[in-house]
Amino acid sequence: MTIRVLLADDQALLRGTFKILFDSTEDMEVVGEASNGHEAVELTHAQRPDVVLMDIRMPEMDGLVATRLISESDDLAAVKVLILTTFENDEYVAEALRCGASGFLGKGARPEELLDAVRTVAAGEALLSPTATRALIKQFLAQPECCAAVVHEQLACLTPRERDVTRLVALGLSNADIAEHLFVSPLTAKTHVNRAMSKLAARDRAQLVVIAYQSGLVSAKTEASESPTPVGQTPR
Repeated sequence: MTIRVLLADDQALLRGTFKILFDSTEDMEVVGEASNGHEAVELTHAQRPDVVLMDIRMPEMDGLVATRLISESDDLAAVKVLILTTFENDEYVAEALRCGASGFLGKGARPEELLDAVRTVAAGEALLSPTATRALIKQFLAQPECCAAVVHEQLACLTPRERDVTRLVALGLSNADIAEHLFVSPLTAKTHVNRAMSKLAARDRAQLVVIAYQSGLVSAKTEASESPTPVGQTPR
């Protein structure tokens, strides 16, 4: 299946470069280009792309506001937004996720990393670059403990296995990796993830990651020392 991509960036040269990259890739095509947030929202409604590659700093309306308008539209529920920006800092990462972005990648990423990121987001997986993940951890660990207490109450509705898969999602594992780690089928892993998202009212896997860190289910120490290696793979 071809992944339909909408490009939203105020730099025409950069959009042109991305278009060449995506259109030369067998499983992707560019269906529109926007130079500001207003155009991005309008074109998303018109073209219904699978993924919007969204810059943050654009004239008239920035990428964060555009992302929020897209994610809040019931008609665009199937559209995923991947934030691509030079500015990978705490505030932008947290706000992008609150606005409904499914992924966050720095513009320093290699072409193959960008293509993989689009595929990941299109498949419904959350994606955060290492820098963005560190920023996210820092942002939510700095929040008052009362916030974590509220989310802890939410976690009480999860089964032990659903808590496990939520933690593994937050550590960056895909459904296939979770299945290997827990010795279950990929379909079973996906079912547990979907149930956890439903119970926690998580919009997507990115929001599940936020909840895991915000609740303390995963901490910076956990992320640094407990990132599990899927069965059959050797840690590097």
